[in-house]
Amino acid sequence: MPENSNSSSSRKWSAKVTRESNALSLEEGVFTWKDPKKIARSLKQSADASNRRKAEPFRSAMSMLVFYINRAGKNLDQEQRQILEQAKQSLRDLYGKS
Repeated sequence: MPENSNSSSSRKWSAKVTRESNALSLEEGVFTWKDPKKIARSLKQSADASNRRKAEPFRSAMSMLVFYINRAGKNLDQEQRQILEQAKQSLRDLYGKS
């Protein structure tokens, strides 16, 4: 059996986690938006509304954002990476964690 026979399915697990997260119900396409403040507001709304998360809302929202950035890796273009990094700061601001 070739070593990379699972590469297709192993690459898709992070997309499944993002889609089917048990902690947060995310708006569709939230990580593709171009407005970091809108992304942060959406993540905050999802985290605050969730009764399935295990951590405080800020940690859950930030974890999902960082997870997406890390899993996208090289496939995330530089412009969108910068927007998502700005969204992290916007999220801190919304929660008063600056």
